[in-house]
Amino acid sequence: MAPSPSSSSLSPPRVPMELHVVNREKLLKSLRQHLTETSRPHCGFVLLQGGEEQTRYCTDHLELFRQESYFAYLFGVAEPDFYGAIDIATGKSILFAPRLPADYAVWLGEIKPSSYFQERYMVNMVYYRDEIVKVLHELSKEVEKPLLFLLHGLNTDSNNFSKPAEFEGIEKFETDLNTLHPILTECRVVKSELELSVIQFANDISSEAHVEVMRNARPGMKEYQLESIFLHHTYMYGGCRHCSYTCICATGENSAVLHYGHAAAPNDRTLKDGDIALFDMGAEYHFYGSDITCSFPVNGKFTSDQSLVYNAVLDAHNAVISAMKPGVSWLDMHKLAEKIILESLKKGCLLIGNVEDMMTERLGAVFMPHGLGHFLGLDTHDPGGYLKGPKKSEKPGLRSLRTARELQEGMVITVEPGCYFIDAVLAPAMKSSNTSNFFNAEAIGRFKGFGGVRIESDVHVTAHGCKNMTKCPREVREIEAVMAGAPWPLNEASTGSSVMD
Repeated sequence: MAPSPSSSSLSPPRVPMELHVVNREKLLKSLRQHLTETSRPHCGFVLLQGGEEQTRYCTDHLELFRQESYFAYLFGVAEPDFYGAIDIATGKSILFAPRLPADYAVWLGEIKPSSYFQERYMVNMVYYRDEIVKVLHELSKEVEKPLLFLLHGLNTDSNNFSKPAEFEGIEKFETDLNTLHPILTECRVVKSELELSVIQFANDISSEAHVEVMRNARPGMKEYQLESIFLHHTYMYGGCRHCSYTCICATGENSAVLHYGHAAAPNDRTLKDGDIALFDMGAEYHFYGSDITCSFPVNGKFTSDQSLVYNAVLDAHNAVISAMKPGVSWLDMHKLAEKIILESLKKGCLLIGNVEDMMTERLGAVFMPHGLGHFLGLDTHDPGGYLKGPKKSEKPGLRSLRTARELQEGMVITVEPGCYFIDAVLAPAMKSSNTSNFFNAEAIGRFKGFGGVRIESDVHVTAHGCKNMTKCPREVREIEAVMAGAPWPLNEASTGSSVMD
């Protein structure tokens, strides 16, 4: 069967800059409340430095620029080398643009006036970067050293620190490096309706692209050929120039490599008849991302062993989504997913014994070493996972959780249970005196080289439950039907894509 031509019912939406106005108002409200609670005056400026354009090592080759996420959150600026400020007393917003040389117009296009940026990004004032000191001092009237709230804090997903703004003349200001980061990060944890609409579009176009990948998958293809179908679809029909992360396009044994697709494992294996495929890919639109994983048989038909593992993961995925609502512990959701997978493997005769005992010995981490999911928004692993609530566990599997917080309305979090047969984890567990008695070694032996299955959806926590924003085939019958050429959705109902006019 020849690959099907790509098409889409979607088109890139216009994202209103009100989204970032709302974000700034949200930060101001939270920051002012904190200052009131700590008996501090409502004065000074929030000051952020935007991302800087980077070249490839020592060459003049410019890498494609993507704005720093905190700066994107507050200002929505697509261009590099800006600064942004918010006057805490008045709420007024200020952009400081780079002063471009005259030959910029020759090589890179029109040099836009300040009025363009003021109107485009809905800020109150625009000046040049070399005017930061003068402007902020003038706005502070008689204050000798105005206070700047700078962004500095730990990202618990990367263990890297955010970069506080730097500029010539900063010594003429008082600086606070501790207050802003936790407040601004917590603002990002709960999404506005406008943010949710952009994330929904990223999910819609990415879901479509995953379906195109399924329809076109054939033994004999290269993993990167299917990656290119995804990239083409999201860019061609969704205007998504950026991906949320490096595509994971894993087949066969590669599907047990959790972060496959990097430079040393570059999505270049040839698909074989009988392989399971695990494709983890998400497009980004106007800075906001999606993160979706689909697992399916390369030849379009599940074997009994593939169905066993796939349905174990699907049951865990569905059970978690059914249980999600405000107040639910994400740690408990992870354990629920583990328990369901272990029960399914026991029912399939791969495991023996009491499932509660398996949970006590952390056997779930043998088959799912990663956490159940993570916050999603401007970054694939959006910050705030350990900003509040429980600290990170040191136990196997649980220490990989990117958050252990209780869910609250407005969060967007990925639900991505998986079941993998990873020799580096499985072999020691089968030899350990604590866990060896749980394994049916003969049955487990059938899965050597199997790889793994992951199912990942992006889920919005609502007032009384949650909404799955991802719209991919999930049931075995749905996947097999779509891969055989059936339309998606299988019924003729609309997918209900949420986009903005």
